[in-house]
Amino acid sequence: MSVFYTRKAKCDLEAAFEWYEMQRRGLGFDFLDCIENAIKSIISFPEIYQISHSSFRRCTIRRFPFSIFYTIEANSIIVHAVFNDKQDPQKRP
Repeated sequence: MSVFYTRKAKCDLEAAFEWYEMQRRGLGFDFLDCIENAIKSIISFPEIYQISHSSFRRCTIRRFPFSIFYTIEANSIIVHAVFNDKQDPQKRP
């Protein structure tokens, strides 16, 4: 199964990475490792995560207060957002 990131999801990842790197060198890479592990889980079991809103599924990230919002389309996973769970929930996809 292929994984595609929307422009918004890519921007979310870049912003979070930069913020964590400013907090402590290397922490941004730890964040990306957790994202990668979550994506591997999504690829292996795409329907295991509950539908959170409309057709968006939500996978929470270990160690960091983030969630991946994605949809399953044909043979692809589309990542729509990497959402900071401490933000206003009204901003969720």
